[in-house]
Formats: sequence, structure tokens, C-alpha cells
Amino acid sequence: MRRFWLTVAILFGLSNPLFAQADNWPTKPIKVVVPLTPGSATDVMARIVFDQVSQQVGQPIVIENRPGAGNSIGMNAVAKADPDGYTILANSSSHTVSPAVRATMPLDTASDLSAIIPLGNMPVVILFNPKKGYKKLSDFVEWAKANPGKANYSSAGAGNSSHLNGELFRLAGGFQAVHLPFKGAPEAMTEVIAGRSDFYFSPLVNALPLLKDGQLQALAVSNSSRASALPDIPTVAEAGYPKSEYNFWAGVFLPVKTPAPIKQKLYAEIVKALDAPVVRDKLKNLGADPFKLTSAEFDAVVRKEIETNAQIARAANIKVE
Repeated sequence: MRRFWLTVAILFGLSNPLFAQADNWPTKPIKVVVPLTPGSATDVMARIVFDQVSQQVGQPIVIENRPGAGNSIGMNAVAKADPDGYTILANSSSHTVSPAVRATMPLDTASDLSAIIPLGNMPVVILFNPKKGYKKLSDFVEWAKANPGKANYSSAGAGNSSHLNGELFRLAGGFQAVHLPFKGAPEAMTEVIAGRSDFYFSPLVNALPLLKDGQLQALAVSNSSRASALPDIPTVAEAGYPKSEYNFWAGVFLPVKTPAPIKQKLYAEIVKALDAPVVRDKLKNLGADPFKLTSAEFDAVVRKEIETNAQIARAANIKVE
């Protein structure tokens, strides 16, 4: 009986066109959906890595930006795409925030998308306008507490990781602040530069040029360790707010029904790309750190973060319609 079912499984695999295509994948151009605006940290990292993958596999790889609805528009587009390896998702850690904070989702994040591989960890800095005159993070918290109802913060969209990061800091600091959601990182940072927003948690890649020319000021890093590009900037824990730590990553996903051989090939090609000196150097220059996990390990991280973020969302009373 066991041999019978094994034979059936083999015959089914041979007759399934997706499995038949897996051996030759890829044979045509690939689309990578980034559910964030062009120029976002995830967008930049995806372009660097998939440019190298394209050279390795000998096929064009096109990046398609589909932002909106807490990244769920792009996520759903990939989840519902043909599971043939030609539509890939490159998402930020907002991947685990959206299902935790949004009242409704067009997909089941953990069940409809398979985690393949992280592209790296990106330091996140809390940005302020230097004209405000804050010397350390506690200076702002003291001001916010002394001026109830006046503090606010911007995010790259409701349900985005920067939204959750802002709420974590607000809770840890014990102050009230109005959330100002925007379409993406450029708009959120512009509001801080203009003085209309008090702070914004930004991936370092987006903030670095503006920090260097003095338009913005970083008072802490939200990651659990300091950023190698900004060694003098303390972590939020070192600044006195350990419960506001948040690690930002970028990673790659496929529709869950994609055949295992294609998932394994994509994983292997990305590992190879991440090991390429040109890619390593570019990611290092962005301030990104390696985040080496197997697909199974990455999937476990994603599932755990969804649970943790749901707890945070309940504590902060975050619910996005």
C-alpha cells in the first residue's frame, strides 16, 4: 500500500506542469514585487541583490513597486499569482506587522506566502529636526511629557513597521503622541525636516545622506545593537528605553504552492548573490548587516514576529481599517 501511494505521488508530480517546469526554472523574465515606494530600504536592497541574481540565472528581473494598505496590496498580488517562481515578493519586516495591526487582510500572511530567505538586517534610527535642540533621547521624552497633546510622529504608512516602532517608543517612554501616516519614507522624513513632525523611525539607508548634511539628527538606533555606520549613536536600550527595540529586515517570499525545487533554486541563487563581493560591499555601504537563515529558520522568525507584533498592537491599541 505504501509503495502504491508513493507511485501515485511520483506520477502526480510528473504530470503537474509546475513540477515539470521546476527543473528548467527560470526560462523567462522574473517579476519581483516590492510593496513599498521606490527608494525605500527594501526596494534598494532588492534591486542590488536581484541585479546579481539576474546575471547568475541569465534572465531579466524586473522590480515592480506596489505600495499601499500597509504593504498588503503587493503581498496579496504575489500570494494570488501563479506559483511558478516568476512572481516573487521582496518585503520588509512590515510583512509581520500588517497581519498584526490591520482589521482585515486580503490574505493569510503565514499560510499564503512561503518565507525563502532574508536579504539582511537594516539599522533603524529615530530621526529629529536638529533645530529642536535635543541632545539625547530623554530630552524629547521629557518635553513630550511636559507638553501633553503636542507630540506627534510620522510613519511610512498606517500598519507599516515605522508605525509599530513609533508606538513601541511612545509606550516605553510613557508619553502621548499623534500618529501621522504618509505614503512612504521620503514624505515622512520631509515632515520631520519641515518641523511638522517630531520624529520618525527610518531605515539608515534612507536617512544617511540627510544625516550627513545636517538636515536630520539621529538620537538612537532602534536595533538591539549599534549601527556600524553610526558607532557613536546609542541604541534605544542604551538611551533608557529597552522596551522599544525593533529589528528591521528585508526578505524574499514566494506563493506557498510554488514547487519545492523552485524554492530551493531561488534560495541557492540568492545565497550566491549575497556572497558576491560586489553585493556584500553595496549592502555594507548601506549599513545593512548579514542575516543568514535557512528558509525554515526564516519562516519560524516570521511566524514568531506575527505573534509578538499582535501582542504589541493590542497593548498600543493599534487597529488599522
